[in-house]
Amino acid sequence: MEEIRDNLIARIAEAEREGWIGEVEGLRVSLAGAEDKLAQIDRRTPGGTAINLGMPRMAAAQPIREERTASLRQSPDDQQ
Repeated sequence: MEEIRDNLIARIAEAEREGWIGEVEGLRVSLAGAEDKLAQIDRRTPGGTAINLGMPRMAAAQPIREERTASLRQSPDDQQ
């Protein structure tokens, strides 16, 4: 985020040199947003807050229905 802020400052300087008034205003808005985001990051508490998500549970396996597997259990002679 600091790199973005620094890049915006450089682009504002370039736009001012070139006389790109509309571009300067847009870049200043972006710069204000980047500086606000950096201030938010600085205000965050160090370490963050841990949240217990619990242990995942595995669902019990569902039994295979007979009609689906009947053809698989037939021998090649039975299938003719």
